[in-house]
Amino acid sequence: MELKLKSRGGGEQIRLELQGIAGRLSRDRFFYLLLIPFIAWYIVFAYKPMYGLQIAFKDFSVFKGIADSPWIGFDHFVKFFQGPYFWRTIKNTLMISLLSIVWGFPAPIILALLLNEVRNAFFKKTVQTLTYLPHFISVVVVAGIVTNFLAPSNGLVNILLEKLHMEKIYFLTVPEYFRTIFISMNIWKETGFGAILYIAALSGINQELYEAAVIDGASKWKQIWHVTLPGILPTIMIMLILRIGHILDVGYEAIILLYQPATYETADVISTYMYRSGIREGNYDLTTAVGLFNSAIGLLMVIVANKLSKKYTESGLW
Repeated sequence: MELKLKSRGGGEQIRLELQGIAGRLSRDRFFYLLLIPFIAWYIVFAYKPMYGLQIAFKDFSVFKGIADSPWIGFDHFVKFFQGPYFWRTIKNTLMISLLSIVWGFPAPIILALLLNEVRNAFFKKTVQTLTYLPHFISVVVVAGIVTNFLAPSNGLVNILLEKLHMEKIYFLTVPEYFRTIFISMNIWKETGFGAILYIAALSGINQELYEAAVIDGASKWKQIWHVTLPGILPTIMIMLILRIGHILDVGYEAIILLYQPATYETADVISTYMYRSGIREGNYDLTTAVGLFNSAIGLLMVIVANKLSKKYTESGLW
């Protein structure tokens, strides 16, 4: 008798929960309809292409197709790991990514902190506009600007060097200069746009905390260190985790536009190797294997970075 009562009570609870879910779905039906384009985009462009990942484990032939191409296991991964370009591409990718994090990641945070202290609204809006406009310029145009600025004969930089009675330098053919040029270009292009997120986070800090800090005699620097930075720390950590997850994803478009065989020593990364191997040479199976390896490392880095962030800052993606 007791079991029957319990089962009836459980069934009644489930029925009430289903009614509640149906009521919420009916009430918010228009909001759920707005999700359809977003979900459709993910299915078409994110999940459907996963079917092609099996190319990484096949001797792929365009004429046979994915299904009829023979399986060869991990041969493409072994070929990449034992190939002459593996260590060079890994080293260059990590170096450019780590240097971009060291120099590029703090740049929008610093800009946001500086703009947060500006009290002249017109000046603040002007600086914001001028700094985030480069984000909307095509990378082809930006690379063209950099190439013209650094041109060996009539580039602005070499003209200044000539005026200073210094020898002209063809910067884009010197391997030692490539990483500095590439990272500097990205900082100029993305700092202003990246600062928008931190400016929004700064606006959410309780102003009473600043008032309390002033009463305690805190200087402007101490207010930033003890109030501002802790207030935006969760945002900083989430963005850092996402950045670390893409540590092997270097913007190959800009590199392809700037590099040349003379700078392969420091400029050739995993993405450019995939471009040459896949698009130029037609090794789609090898390129897919390299891309899968790249994604797996990125996922592992996100998991590790998230665990470390949760352990030391109590902020994370999940």
